[in-house]
Amino acid sequence: MNTRTQAVPFERPHTVAIPVYTPDNLDTDAIVRELLDGVGAVTLRGLFTPAEIAEARQIVMRESDEDAAGGKVTHFQGDAERSGRIALQRRVWNLLAKGDIFSRMAAHPVLMTVMRAFIGSEFIMGSIAANRILPGGPGQEPHIDYPYWDFHSPSTHPARINASFPLNAQATIMLDPFTEETGATAYVPGSQRELRYPDESDRFFDRCERMLGEPGDTIVFFGAVWHCAMPNRSSVDRSAIITQYLPKFVKPMENMPAALPAEFVRQASADLRQLLGLNYPYPEILDSARGGNAEGRDAMKAR
Repeated sequence: MNTRTQAVPFERPHTVAIPVYTPDNLDTDAIVRELLDGVGAVTLRGLFTPAEIAEARQIVMRESDEDAAGGKVTHFQGDAERSGRIALQRRVWNLLAKGDIFSRMAAHPVLMTVMRAFIGSEFIMGSIAANRILPGGPGQEPHIDYPYWDFHSPSTHPARINASFPLNAQATIMLDPFTEETGATAYVPGSQRELRYPDESDRFFDRCERMLGEPGDTIVFFGAVWHCAMPNRSSVDRSAIITQYLPKFVKPMENMPAALPAEFVRQASADLRQLLGLNYPYPEILDSARGGNAEGRDAMKAR
């Protein structure tokens, strides 16, 4: 049975501006409206100093240089793999274990405030990684992000699942300039309003805009927006920190507590413990759990 819904008819706009917010004019109500009902993305500016961006970039370059063969897992790079160019796009995983700067980035107070408003006060982090696209590096297949990323097979998802409430938020922290030449992320503004995986009939590349910015800028977007990395046609790298945030009940993509040193987990701050999902006990072996009432309003008051 064909479950594909009718495409929303809209043409490519004439240069859509992504709204820009700073810590001084942050408006979470407006940001939530923009992510759900507007273009689907906002820029947060002024969160990180040049020194912090340089520190993060140095680590990413070092770690990705050690993976010159491009041996780490990546996503939406089928064409690059077939053409033998997969090594020109490199991922660095388990970033929290590779430098304190990445913990500070993931738990930045402004990002925490925005995410609490968008996906719930007890949200978690599903993944944090670096993505480096070298000169000549390939672009990606247009897609939507986890947990929607296999919605090209809609029958594997619940009936009537839709984008009226978010199950994902993405934060892209730019370490290099995001320009059309370096392969800045392409996206179709407003495509998040109807939950659907893009296909060729959607003419993604005819309609897309770019998420442009400078090092230190952070793009927050709803992962249901159709988007993809574009080819790097410049002579310089294009790198970013990509953080995935999820509601507390969505299974994270990356098993970070298992990958991190036990001492890191033990000493994690309150915000990091939340991001790692350590405050939400499920799944739990209930047969050996402490007896008594564990859920409900009375249990919540007792915590």
